[in-house]
Amino acid sequence: MTTVKSSLPLGLKLSFSAFLVVMVPVYWVNYGPTNFLYFCDVALLLCFISVWTEHRLPSSMAAVGILLPQVLWCADFLGELFGFHLVGLTSYMFDPNRSFFLRGLSFFHGWLPFLILFLVKRLGYDWRALPAWTLLAWALCLVAYFCLPPAGTILADPKIPVNINYVFGFDDAHPQTWLPAPLYLVGWLLTLLVAVYLPTHWVLRKWVGGRQPKQKAHPVESTLALQRAR
Repeated sequence: MTTVKSSLPLGLKLSFSAFLVVMVPVYWVNYGPTNFLYFCDVALLLCFISVWTEHRLPSSMAAVGILLPQVLWCADFLGELFGFHLVGLTSYMFDPNRSFFLRGLSFFHGWLPFLILFLVKRLGYDWRALPAWTLLAWALCLVAYFCLPPAGTILADPKIPVNINYVFGFDDAHPQTWLPAPLYLVGWLLTLLVAVYLPTHWVLRKWVGGRQPKQKAHPVESTLALQRAR
């Protein structure tokens, strides 16, 4: 029986799995299930799928959706670390009133973009990621807007997230007031597409070459094909 070598190291698969085994239940208990509707958490789980299946579409979707925001997170973290306040995106990482353990788990924002780039480099970039992620992200925003607590909501547990994916503005304590809420939501969805997803898609296409790379056959499928050919 012929075996096909994996494109990804087993150590990566096991260490990533071990992290999620810890992170998912801890986040569920502390922040509630709605926390997993954040773009970054969804992207993390998509990468997990790609790591084990070695299919490029999930990691490509994560790349389109959160590479730019996570690079901003890294830049803001380094700025805070060296005493330069950029946008305050990572101020919570330096808050001594927050659990050090929870802040440590949240550091996945720092290594996730590098993991995504590694996966795209190894597995390739699937051009279908742009429409797939856009539809997923818009659906997440609509759920957050219509079904989840808006900015400024006071909850019994302050760790439960409000204003998920910034559908009510960039201040969790107060909803934006300079546009009617529905108009802001539509503008936010279009801004994500035009300012984040499309540029990232274009750069990734240029990075992997001028045409869509051929999909790597799944190891099981390759093995069966070899057996049939004999």
